[in-house]
Amino acid sequence: MNYRETLDWMFAQLPMYQRQGASAYKVDLQNTIQLATYLKHPETKFKSIHIAGTNGKGSTSHLLASVLQEAGYKVGLYTSPHLKDFRERIRINGEKVSKEYVIDFMLKHRSYFEENQLSFFEMTVGMAFQYFAESNIDIAIVEVGLGGRLDSTNIITPEVAVITNIGIDHTAFLGTTLPEIATEKAGIIKENIPVVIGRFNEETVSVFENIAENKNSTLYFASNFKGAIFSSDLKGAYQNENIRTALQVIAIMNQKGWKVSEEQIKSGLINVVNNTHLLGRWQILQDKPKVICDTAHNEDGLRCVMKQLSLENYNELHVVLGVVSDKDLEAILPLFPKNAKYYFTKPSIARGMDASELMKEALEFNLIGKIYSNVESAYSTALQEAREDDVVYVGGSTFVVAEII
Repeated sequence: MNYRETLDWMFAQLPMYQRQGASAYKVDLQNTIQLATYLKHPETKFKSIHIAGTNGKGSTSHLLASVLQEAGYKVGLYTSPHLKDFRERIRINGEKVSKEYVIDFMLKHRSYFEENQLSFFEMTVGMAFQYFAESNIDIAIVEVGLGGRLDSTNIITPEVAVITNIGIDHTAFLGTTLPEIATEKAGIIKENIPVVIGRFNEETVSVFENIAENKNSTLYFASNFKGAIFSSDLKGAYQNENIRTALQVIAIMNQKGWKVSEEQIKSGLINVVNNTHLLGRWQILQDKPKVICDTAHNEDGLRCVMKQLSLENYNELHVVLGVVSDKDLEAILPLFPKNAKYYFTKPSIARGMDASELMKEALEFNLIGKIYSNVESAYSTALQEAREDDVVYVGGSTFVVAEII
């Protein structure tokens, strides 16, 4: 098989949650544990930092990877989902895993995957961990896919565990209350391993405190970080929380014997995009008109991004908006500005919500616009209609952003 055929097989035979939804999600670690044994436990052959959270875990992962790269370490980075290419999920010092490695790994182990009916995410985690082990990295930044306690990545014992924040999302799997969701995400806390909490509230703090105490894990709150705060090339005021979280993690790493200087921290934070090639976080695609895209897609994330958008200066705001079908529209649509022109569309995946349904729901919140058959036509029309002093915002779904960058 070539690279395209390999990916087609992965997506078709063992569907990925992000594209198909609940039917592709497995709430069980047994397959991953068996796979790790089959691969001779690659997860034990490298150091790691494990990052969970409703929002911010991707940005925090890339911030940490960039800083550690600047410190001279060989850094693996595992994230999900990807925007343009599957290989974005698995990187070393910013470079994507090769197409040849993906093809060879799948060919070598395909019979095992078929026999044991592994999910897309399970075999992708196995591929990442094997690649990191074979590449002799110094450390891997590993982002949780969904939840924490039963996520396939949760077979590692990291140097530090990180929980960026807790918001309402994926309620079908993680629970419907903040304490329930916090409990699932806190499942990455391991015995005697320090844990950093990026943001907490009265409903979640006791969950973290109780689980950390039971695990004999030292608990750090990023909001209590006393060191200097440096700027980053990741724009948006909401990144300040992620920067503080990353700085607290680096401080703990230095206490554990890793060597990261203040200058390396500064350089790492200001060169995240260059070092890691992160896309889709308050990304400015052009000026005149200014085009901003962001992958925020749940209530907590969109609240932060819409607050940032409200600070922009423009004559008129154009919003290219698409979502997936299981999105809680009553929670997110009220967050969008009413004084904007909307271009409703559907991302080109099975889970995409029909644009006419989205527009119907949006009208209930006085969001006015037109329907477009696909993201490309919605985006191109917005660009044509926008004047130089306007702003075009593209978002609502990772998949909408993926189609325009």
